[in-house]
Amino acid sequence: MAPQREWLEHDFYKDLGVASDASAEEIKKAYRKLARELHPDANPGDSAAEERFKRVSEAHSVLSDPEKRKEYDETRAMFAGGRFRGGGNGFPGGFPGGGTTYTTGGNDFDLGDLFGGAQTGGGGAGGFGDLFEGLFNRGGGTQRTSTASRPRRGKDLETETTLSFKDAALGTTVPLRVTSPSPCTTCHGSGAKPGTSPRVCPNCNGSGFVSRNQGAFGFSEPCQDCQGTGSRIDDPCGDCSGSGVKNRTRTINVRIPAGVEDGQRIRLAGQGEAGRRGAPSGDLYVVVHVTPHKQFTRSGNDLRVQLPVRISELVLGATVSVPTLEGSVGVKIPPNTTDGRTLRVRGRGVPKRSGGAGDLLVTVKVAVPDKLDDAAIEAMRAYDQAERASGFDPRANWGR
Repeated sequence: MAPQREWLEHDFYKDLGVASDASAEEIKKAYRKLARELHPDANPGDSAAEERFKRVSEAHSVLSDPEKRKEYDETRAMFAGGRFRGGGNGFPGGFPGGGTTYTTGGNDFDLGDLFGGAQTGGGGAGGFGDLFEGLFNRGGGTQRTSTASRPRRGKDLETETTLSFKDAALGTTVPLRVTSPSPCTTCHGSGAKPGTSPRVCPNCNGSGFVSRNQGAFGFSEPCQDCQGTGSRIDDPCGDCSGSGVKNRTRTINVRIPAGVEDGQRIRLAGQGEAGRRGAPSGDLYVVVHVTPHKQFTRSGNDLRVQLPVRISELVLGATVSVPTLEGSVGVKIPPNTTDGRTLRVRGRGVPKRSGGAGDLLVTVKVAVPDKLDDAAIEAMRAYDQAERASGFDPRANWGR
């Protein structure tokens, strides 16, 4: 999950082009439309489209999760409402982006104490307490460790793939091309030139913040020497310019489990955006789309198929070959079977995660020939007379 500090700088609703009260379905539709338009495969070499694709993916990862969306809305509403005002550095409601805090009479008012119990975990960031932790002095200027200097888990990413009906039911392995920030292979994510390593910033002693007093007030601000990171890189890596990450396109072979359904999300742990400063990578979520089958439909783990039959096969009974996802199976039609009856073939459906498989549900449907020769017509007339003579009336109880 993106840290709340970053949430204040991004309007995820604007990124997706939806209203702040948009429904989950509207958010989902907007994301899918933009993801198709902006996907790197559809815009090779277009860095602007690639950047927008990442922002749209990040917005969707937050707004599609009810808990993350609630926290995002509450965070932005708190500052937009002006409940906490400071330096007015471009944040909603005048949030002091420079980290300005206030102390009076030697007693600090710590917002981390207010929100420390609201931690949510995930994404390498806590709740509101993690947002403000380290921004306030306590006990005569003793500094806390700044969030900026901590390792930060990479963001979760999302991509899509389309499978055939059979592959989704039986499982398969598909290659996916993913373009995202990944650990720099030259410096292995440290940001420093090979053979060197980052050093603790001497100005802030690794905290990422420096303090100064002005009258009765104490101010804590991000260290300008290290930009709030707590460390200095004297010889940056030439390939990633000291960031430790670099955009690259990679191919991942993804094992799709048997029985996956249309719209289902598959989580690949650690395959998302690279973490900062050696932190773990985020996760990659794969949204699966399943193309319809010409013959089969699905009901849970059961497969349904409609079987065309002759009227003689229903009256006299027969054994008919019926297709399955793997080969075919002989299905016995009992004599005097009614049109539209469904016959069950055990264990020929979609494999279950717990073992075994669902059933194949075969619905018989009489097929009427477009054309008959003279002999067949005479035989049908003879059959009709015999049927009438037996007293059978298909409409005897119809309409009563």
